[in-house]
Amino acid sequence: MRIVRVKIFEAASCGGLLDGMDIELLRPRTGGDNANILPICLLGKNGTGKSQFLQIIAEIFQSAWHDHRPDEEATAANPELLFEIIYEVNLIDDVGVQRIQRVKLSRVREPSGRIGKMLMELKGEDGFEALADNQNPDFGRHLPPLVVAYTSGDNETLSLPFYVSRSGYASSVATAAMKDANAVVPDNRLVLLDYSTHLEVLIANLMIGPADLRGDLVIHANLSALHSFRLVVQLNHPDAPKIRGKNPKRKGVQLTDELEQYIAQLCSAATCWDYDTKQETYTLDYLVDTESRKAFRAFWPTAMELYRSLHKLAMLNDLMIPKKARERLRRNIRSRKFASKLPEPQDETKVFKIEEVRFQKGARSGYSSDVDYVSLSDGEHQQAQLFGLIAMFRDRNTLFLLDEPESHFNPQWRAKLITRLMDLPVQGLGEQEFILTTHAPFVPSDMRREQVRIFSKQDDKLSARQPEIETFGATYDSILSHCFGIDPPISQLAQEKINDLKKTGSVEEIEDEMPRLGSSVEKALLADRLFELKKKI
Repeated sequence: MRIVRVKIFEAASCGGLLDGMDIELLRPRTGGDNANILPICLLGKNGTGKSQFLQIIAEIFQSAWHDHRPDEEATAANPELLFEIIYEVNLIDDVGVQRIQRVKLSRVREPSGRIGKMLMELKGEDGFEALADNQNPDFGRHLPPLVVAYTSGDNETLSLPFYVSRSGYASSVATAAMKDANAVVPDNRLVLLDYSTHLEVLIANLMIGPADLRGDLVIHANLSALHSFRLVVQLNHPDAPKIRGKNPKRKGVQLTDELEQYIAQLCSAATCWDYDTKQETYTLDYLVDTESRKAFRAFWPTAMELYRSLHKLAMLNDLMIPKKARERLRRNIRSRKFASKLPEPQDETKVFKIEEVRFQKGARSGYSSDVDYVSLSDGEHQQAQLFGLIAMFRDRNTLFLLDEPESHFNPQWRAKLITRLMDLPVQGLGEQEFILTTHAPFVPSDMRREQVRIFSKQDDKLSARQPEIETFGATYDSILSHCFGIDPPISQLAQEKINDLKKTGSVEEIEDEMPRLGSSVEKALLADRLFELKKKI
């Protein structure tokens, strides 16, 4: 998949600041498979609309899936969004031949002033031709099958459509558990991953993924393999909802047959487990080896399927959040006054939790003891989760929206982000779309200028443009200057100190301060000033 152009006519997001934006994202195709991966990188100061733009992209495809399959996306977060988006999808025909299909998706205001219906048009020899029926299978075939978002912090702007999607799914599951436990609720098309999901992503990849991928995801932390972990499912405790469903066996949290099956499978795959009948609490322990991985693969053929199962159980934790907090979030979502998210329940009250995750040390460490996952740094957690989620969602035409995915990386890891992405031992990255934001110069230095857009804000209006310079291989100083407007690229306090010395400093004062200044162009200019002053003596 590749997004070509986005026009935003009217959007409730960002107080109307995105209205009228027309952003061209066309990139040349270069090669095959992973060599053809060409992410889009959005740069800009805080408040210039980068995260809101990602949100709009998610809302567009959420609305499209809601039109096409309301059972999979029960609600649209922004039903009044007016837009036009042109993108390309990779299709395989009946005889296995791959082709690129250009698609135009739009929703505009009718002459009467009413909001029109969603329209999909497919590019042919004679231009774009509209599909007559949004329920036609061809409509869904030309949409990204998944929109996967990652945020490294508490970015409720990007999260809004994904919380709407999650809320719709949770409501359907609750209805099924109370009225028809046999009902299977379809998976939704929007997937949000943040810090709260990192253990689910990690367990799924390290239990189901191939050996080369498993090693690649943890080698940066000098770890060799997953050693052991524990899952706890507690269904009947004092904070559980006091509502009885169709299943007479359950006294506390009511489950659909699908969720009951997941628990049974996790018990079957466990090394050992215990069940407290009174509290309806399962304690499942796993010692990870070849046989335990075989057991998991017997129930979950792919890492994504295991992740989905673990995440659906984790969503039951929302039931432990006070009802007033859940109602507040629903009101904020409906009114788009979204400045907070659901609080995280205490571990003691969670329905589902992952505990005691331990790893084997890498060969270079010289130690044979295992390592607790909580002892790793935020950057090590983030790197395992980021590349784990990309490796996990392998469907062709998947759209990834990554908001500051390297925020906790050290500078060396940031500089290697794109290289590590291209080197992941998975196939098909070139058939997926990646749009990411960053506030650092490291990532754009690995991208052509056609892949970079600089967001800016002037007179309460947002715009995006390509850099004037070639960013691929450019120095970080050049990118800071041309893309972030930081010239010279040193801190404000140091710059003010050097300026004061150049204006009023004596020879003695400058000579005294020079050893305390790091190497920079500004220090060289100060040295020139010192030379001039000495000539006058």
